[in-house]
Amino acid sequence: MNSKSSFFRENIAVGFMLFALFLGAGNIIFPPQLGQMAGENIVISMIGFLITGVGLPLLGIIAVAKNGGDLEILAGRINPYFGIIFTSIIYLSIGPFFAIPRTGAVSYSIGVEPFLTEAMKGSWIPLFITTLIFFGITFYLAYNPTKIVDRVGKILTPALLVVICLLAIKAVITPLGEAGEAQGPYINNAFGESFIQGYLTMDVLASLVFGIVIVQSLVARGVTDRAKQVKITIFAGIVAAIGLAFVYVSLGYIGVTSTSAIGFQEDGGTIISLAAQKLYGQAGNIILSAVIILACLTTSVGLLSANATFFHKIFPKVSYQVYLVIFALFSFGVSNFGLSDLINLSLPVLVAIYPFAIVLMIFALFGNLFNHAPSVYGMALIFTGIVAIYDGIKQAGFEIEAYDKFLSIFPFYEQGIAWVVPALVGGVIGYIMYLAKRK
Repeated sequence: MNSKSSFFRENIAVGFMLFALFLGAGNIIFPPQLGQMAGENIVISMIGFLITGVGLPLLGIIAVAKNGGDLEILAGRINPYFGIIFTSIIYLSIGPFFAIPRTGAVSYSIGVEPFLTEAMKGSWIPLFITTLIFFGITFYLAYNPTKIVDRVGKILTPALLVVICLLAIKAVITPLGEAGEAQGPYINNAFGESFIQGYLTMDVLASLVFGIVIVQSLVARGVTDRAKQVKITIFAGIVAAIGLAFVYVSLGYIGVTSTSAIGFQEDGGTIISLAAQKLYGQAGNIILSAVIILACLTTSVGLLSANATFFHKIFPKVSYQVYLVIFALFSFGVSNFGLSDLINLSLPVLVAIYPFAIVLMIFALFGNLFNHAPSVYGMALIFTGIVAIYDGIKQAGFEIEAYDKFLSIFPFYEQGIAWVVPALVGGVIGYIMYLAKRK
């Protein structure tokens, strides 16, 4: 019993760190919007959202932990070049190209802008100053990766949980109103729509990346035993999953009860901002500002550190610290202009690569059954690509009617996950190839 208690105390900070790394602005913005749209169908909607927003990221953490804590090793089972290319795409997508700049811009738009005068809102200077300070702090926290567990897990995360709890408890004690009616696709396809909405958190992609941050932190603490690393990482994943589920359910509840009080809003940021003001008055805006900035900061630190670590390993002639400077400056620049267009550009990329990540992760969990044969991974991903790549092209606004009609015969097409059955078929074909090669 003492050993279990000691294990819990020693590694709870790792779990808090992982939770904080996952929890970014998008994770706070999307659940309230889902709550408003789902209305009376909130339960089935939340289940769909939790599968892609919590369940799959947990499986991703476990899959990466069992495969050395490194996405490149996992993807490299198919082909070494594929491992490098695919991993680079994942890192850049949730790193300096899309996710990291968004953390700085959202910190300003929700955490700072509401407190500015109308004249100041029209100037570029507040955004410039905010993101300069934001990425300066991010750079400082990520500069020494061995300190990330202490700085993020023991300092920022407890503060983050406190402000979220303040919002959630107040919303339960004094609800804003009753659940409204379901809207749009949530009327007849609440589960499927919410399942896809979970993509927007990007947590599955992040789960494949954050594994290396955890392993690096454990090594710095002297934990070099592979089995112990896997055990601690899985424990951290469970802690993070529980935290994320709490946040999503709490914010979803705020959203579903807010309609009568604030009306339907176009985005989750506005919903949570107005709801916080209704719950706490001006203090609500201050609480929300703290939530958003802390959430963005912790995610930015994790993503910046993970990207610098990965690319330093691929191109070791450039130091970890230099990569930090490059990615921090790039993210700072992007966060100051054209971010809305950048987010729109990220959606097709996300729709295209998310299925690849999920399929790779799921098959890796059962890799021992087929000895991690490259043919199984390869065929599963090829068949996934038949659907996923087109889905990304379609998301970008380029639709091929004949091809779209062909894909419509696949199961789950209406739910937006028509790649599921092709992935399974490809895996079976790859397994038959594996058996034939053995014989």
